[in-house]
Amino acid sequence: MHWAVLLALVGVSMGLKPEWQPGTYDATERGAELFVSDYNTTAEQVFYFSTEASWTYNTNLTDYNSQQQVQASLEEQAFTEAWGLKAKDTFPDSLMDTFVNQELKKLIKKINVLGAANLPTNERERFNTILSQMDNIYSTAKLCPKPGECWSLEPELSEIMANSRSYKRLLYAWEGWHNVSGVPLKTLYPEFVQLSNKASTMDGFDDTGAYWRSWYESPTFEKDLENLYNQLQPLYQNLHAFVRRKLYDFYGPKYINLKGPIPAHLLGNMWSQTWNNIFDMMVPFPNKPNVDVTSTMVAKGYNATHMFRVAEEFFTSLGLKEMPDKFWDKSMLEKPDGREVVCHASAWDFYNREDFRIKQCTTVTMEQLFTVHHEMGHVEYYLQYQDQPVSFRRGANPGFHEAIGDVLSLSVSTPKHLHTIGLLDALADDNETDINYLLKMALEKIAFLPFGYLIDQWRWGVFSGRTPPERYNSEWWYLRTKYQGICPPVRRTEEHFDPGAKFHIPGNTPYIRYFVSFILQFQFHQKLCKESGHTGPLHKCDIYRSHKAGEVLQSVMSAGSSKPWTEVLQDALGTNKMDASALMEYFQPVTTWLQEQNKQTGEVLGWPDYNWLPPVPEGYPEDVADKITDETQAKEFLAEYNSTAETVWNAYTEASWAYNTDITEENKQIMLEKNLEMANHTKTYGLEARKYDTSDFQDPSVKRILKKLSDLERAVLPDAELKEYNNLLASMETTYSVAKVCTDDGTCLPLDPDLTKIMAESRDYDELVFAWQGWRNASGRELRQSYKRYVELANLAARGNGHADNGAFWRSLYETPTFEEDLEALWNDLQPLYLNLHAYVRRGLFKKYGANRINLKGPIPAHLLGNMWAQTWSGIMDLVIPYPDATQVDVTQAMISKASTDSLPKELKGFVHGWNAERMFKESESFFTSLGLMAMPDEFWQKSMLEKPSDREVVCHASAWDFYNRKDFRIKQCTVVNMDDLITVHHEMGHVQYFLQYKEQPISFRDGANPGFHEAIGDVLALSVSTPKHLHSIGLLDKLEENQESTINFLLSIALDKIAFLPFGYLMDQWRWKVFDDRIPSSEYNKEWWNLRLKYQGLCPPVTRTEEDFDPGAKFHIPANVPYVRYFVSFVIQFQFHKALCEAAGHTGPLHNCDIYESKDAGKLLGDVMKLGFSKPWPEAMAMITGQPKMSVQPLMEYFQPLITWLEQENKKNGDVLGWPEYSWMPSTTETPVVVEPDNSANFLGLSVDEAAAAAGQWILLVLGIVLLLATIFLAYKYRKSRRLRNKSISQVELK
Repeated sequence: MHWAVLLALVGVSMGLKPEWQPGTYDATERGAELFVSDYNTTAEQVFYFSTEASWTYNTNLTDYNSQQQVQASLEEQAFTEAWGLKAKDTFPDSLMDTFVNQELKKLIKKINVLGAANLPTNERERFNTILSQMDNIYSTAKLCPKPGECWSLEPELSEIMANSRSYKRLLYAWEGWHNVSGVPLKTLYPEFVQLSNKASTMDGFDDTGAYWRSWYESPTFEKDLENLYNQLQPLYQNLHAFVRRKLYDFYGPKYINLKGPIPAHLLGNMWSQTWNNIFDMMVPFPNKPNVDVTSTMVAKGYNATHMFRVAEEFFTSLGLKEMPDKFWDKSMLEKPDGREVVCHASAWDFYNREDFRIKQCTTVTMEQLFTVHHEMGHVEYYLQYQDQPVSFRRGANPGFHEAIGDVLSLSVSTPKHLHTIGLLDALADDNETDINYLLKMALEKIAFLPFGYLIDQWRWGVFSGRTPPERYNSEWWYLRTKYQGICPPVRRTEEHFDPGAKFHIPGNTPYIRYFVSFILQFQFHQKLCKESGHTGPLHKCDIYRSHKAGEVLQSVMSAGSSKPWTEVLQDALGTNKMDASALMEYFQPVTTWLQEQNKQTGEVLGWPDYNWLPPVPEGYPEDVADKITDETQAKEFLAEYNSTAETVWNAYTEASWAYNTDITEENKQIMLEKNLEMANHTKTYGLEARKYDTSDFQDPSVKRILKKLSDLERAVLPDAELKEYNNLLASMETTYSVAKVCTDDGTCLPLDPDLTKIMAESRDYDELVFAWQGWRNASGRELRQSYKRYVELANLAARGNGHADNGAFWRSLYETPTFEEDLEALWNDLQPLYLNLHAYVRRGLFKKYGANRINLKGPIPAHLLGNMWAQTWSGIMDLVIPYPDATQVDVTQAMISKASTDSLPKELKGFVHGWNAERMFKESESFFTSLGLMAMPDEFWQKSMLEKPSDREVVCHASAWDFYNRKDFRIKQCTVVNMDDLITVHHEMGHVQYFLQYKEQPISFRDGANPGFHEAIGDVLALSVSTPKHLHSIGLLDKLEENQESTINFLLSIALDKIAFLPFGYLMDQWRWKVFDDRIPSSEYNKEWWNLRLKYQGLCPPVTRTEEDFDPGAKFHIPANVPYVRYFVSFVIQFQFHKALCEAAGHTGPLHNCDIYESKDAGKLLGDVMKLGFSKPWPEAMAMITGQPKMSVQPLMEYFQPLITWLEQENKKNGDVLGWPEYSWMPSTTETPVVVEPDNSANFLGLSVDEAAAAAGQWILLVLGIVLLLATIFLAYKYRKSRRLRNKSISQVELK
């Protein structure tokens, strides 16, 4: 600012407006009464005018507003001068000594104090200009680490000081602020002191310090303060020693001397006045709740206005006044955009008894919530004394005003109060939680005391002349070391002016009031708690809603300064002295604890090495700006990424859905185009994310997202390779999805449903070979060359992201350095169970297919296990069922029985089930909602593909889709009405439920805690759904049978899905990891595939395979680039989840009988874990649901224990060999060829007739069949009505 221009504009002091001039008054007590009355009326107008100008400047820092503020100050001083001189001339002390009305005498004496108005016009103008200059220098000071980037004190520098744990970065912020704010004030401050002292001496005081102390109306004030500090010093020294030790543990001996002062930049605050921001570095009991409700405030949608409404409600709950309308209309509760403001929180009285405001750059934090209550305490004080004369509209002493707001915060900050207002879910009541709370309070309250004491010690020395300008800075640091035990982090000289880096110095605000208030607030708190009926420790008291406490406060506030503060204190508390005993009582538990801690670690109390200074870090300050280390900037960057990613990811997902549900070349090209857009977006933001140095970031979520975002995945590829990669993946998936196996008659069979049905239902060995071999020829063999190139490009992308190869990238998603070893250990624990199942199934297949096809000491031919990939074996349950006459829990027939009910009577429709795809999904939805989880949104039902369409090619592989707009979630499934697909439906709905639960997470966290979690969530529901108990509850079983035979049948049916799958789930990525790291060369793809399948599954191909084949490619996840070990992980952890949820549901009995249906407790546990998404490392999510952080097979083994015992007994009884020692055996492929001769005759019912006769006979049989069917239905209906089937269900009958 060009101050010469300002002075020219201000010019000489303007004359006081005529209406503001004092009149003529008789020199009598009556004249004095009229004088005071007129003064009061006029002062309200003048002070309003001046305060409004000051408000305008403080909320919009411009040269013009500064000029207006200076002029208004001059006007106010002219008023003060005119009325003060009039009072002195008309009502001398000798006259006032005769007054009966002592209050009148007190008012006139206050009016007599002219302050700066004593100064001659030119000096008064200079005084006001200096104050405005200093205010402006402080408020607009910025530290600019690089061109185009500057940090203000609020919020940037304050957030660095509070949140950074980087020694260098903290030093850079601390030194920078002290230089840019303090140094420019050095030349102005001595002149200010001179003028201020001159004004004070003209009012009869020795200096400005003496004037300030006069407000406390106590000749022993300085001595009283010293006694209070000495009383508190032992507590402060114990806190100091404890904190110093914790900082030593963090920063080490280089920067912390255990016998010296603490470097001033490490205490979480620019001035080391409060230390609560470093509480996280020294939490006494980390496993106990930390009372910081900031995140809850954010989650509940708190904003600045709501925080002030919450504070207002506290005051009104005490019977005190609500804020007037103008408060809400005119306050500045948030930092505005587009202009500079003074952010320092402050409350304003406009002296017209109706306009009161707060100026605060509020942010949604718990600390700011307390500040809001503090500032509103000031306004409540204004409201209570608003009808006092203007001269009495202030606190009984300056400390009273500060104490009123803070005493409210002592209640507001209690867990009890935070719980009452809905910001804390649960209340913990134990000594460890209390110590956590009290230490955090001590880091705010006790740490402040020496700072609150020394600031005005320094100023009083300056005003008195004991500290001359050439010793300003050295005396400042002498006092800070003496009282606080801190030192500057770099050497400071008299070229610096570090006191000026604190607002109250250039702002000319006396500071001892805060020390006084920190004593008084605990005295008030003790009294208010007593009045509210509180019993117990003082730190647990909350006076909320106590009108008796409110009455005490009202009596203090309404008096203003009309009585001596000692009298006000006596009336309210029964004592007229300040006393630290209430504060000591409040902190007694933590005082004892600190003493014990310091004794244990042998701490030195105090700082005998008082001259010690830390070294300057190497490379400082040059390397501070190499990386972006601003966490706020990172959060803004991530917010932008999140919003743009939602749009880009949604567009790609829509295009991918269109292609997967309608395989056309046009849709493929659109999908590839959107994929490139998504890759470009990922690359742009990922490269930006790599610029951040997160080592000092305190928000683990920000660090986690940036780490994830820095991995560009495929987007790291150059454009040409990226296009090739995307085309390659799309082509491989297309080849897989449209592959068909054609018979000799030209009929072509797709995988779903035709080939899948053959593999599950056919028992014709050769037909199974045909389907098995045909599918591999049509799908895998066509992909071999493409896959080789895919591996090269995938590895190129992985290495571009810093991974050794693509397998290493996939494994990194589990965030576990021992992941491969952990998997191996899990498999070794599971292998004995698998070997017993394998031997038992092999025996069953031997009985079916004979010795020519099955070797009881060899591997099992891979096509005989009911599934195209032999990954699950439930399709051959009929061949291996232990007890055919006992209940078998396969309700497929019950689901499809008489599914077409259109022609039946209304009553008969209720008799049949009538299941279809939509009903299967509705039934699954009802399972989730029964747990208190979310229903599917409308978009799900409108947009999902739940059945295979007949008019187009689709990717039938079941999958759940998140469209990243927080409302659109779908499933794509070619659903068939059978029990297997009912389980699959629950699995896919589990994915969607996961999507719904974590939809409000940042987009980078919208994923499972690890890839296996997502798969496990759906499967854990299926463990309940597949129980006879649940099937009975949803009407698919009318009767439950609980016996050993039914249990073994049930557990074997589950084992054929779960246990049979484990080695396949394990080996798929074992093969790929070895392909990616070149342990398996492309020339041995198929050989090594079958080596792994033999090693882990004990399977062999039914026909010879060569390197012309590519059998891995016959499995969807290989060409689709979907990692597979997630399924192995999920098959282990789903049983851990199941056990935990069953315990939450209160289940007793065998684990395999548990059904968590309708358990809200189980649902909450599951929902809480799902809500985390990927926001926490998976061991934390695991611990949340199971109570421990590791994967374990124990719950799985517990679940199958009855079957394990039974299998061991059966295999022993049959003499079966575990394993496949004759590992090189393969089944015979020699068959006698069948020669089909042309023949025009037809066989009809064993008769050889011509073709026309056979056709007529078929029509006759069809009509007879329909008649018999209707008759059967009618008879069944009548029978049910009369006998209710004797409690036998259709499903039970059919299952037998």
